[in-house]
Amino acid sequence: MSLDGYVEDENGAFDWLISDQVHEFITELVRPMGTYLYGRRLYETMAYWDAPVDSYPPDQRDFAQVWQKAEKIIFSRTLTGATTRNTRVEREFDVEVIRKLKQESEHDINIGGAELAGFALEADLVDECHLFLNPVIVGGGKPAFRAALRRNFELLETRRFDTGVIHLHYRIKVRE
Repeated sequence: MSLDGYVEDENGAFDWLISDQVHEFITELVRPMGTYLYGRRLYETMAYWDAPVDSYPPDQRDFAQVWQKAEKIIFSRTLTGATTRNTRVEREFDVEVIRKLKQESEHDINIGGAELAGFALEADLVDECHLFLNPVIVGGGKPAFRAALRRNFELLETRRFDTGVIHLHYRIKVRE
């Protein structure tokens, strides 16, 4: 996200993200995750990673393998089907179905996309939050968190990259 709290600018772009140096770190971060929950727009962006692994630059192949191996559940009312392997489309984000998936899963679950993550935070489905704070102000766009959402976080870890990107790893504090 940007310093001013956005994951996309006003045009829906996020080309301002500084990701080259953090790519390997992100690969290790998502390696234990067995399921990715995505909204349509993030899924369409991430579908790039479903090509044959040897078609990517050598430093990106490990991420492609990790991404392809995981199950992906896409929440969309407009997609008619999935274009990537290990993927299914669901029309509605059913909190109880996700709660059951979380309880039964042997692996961690990744929730990607600000809107979907907001629904999951509101439903108390999120245990931890990983943010990558990018040294840029974009002035508007899609906020990282939904308006009126309030949660308290406990900082578990930080990591600073030479590019100025900072990884923030938080645990969501249980509401009383």
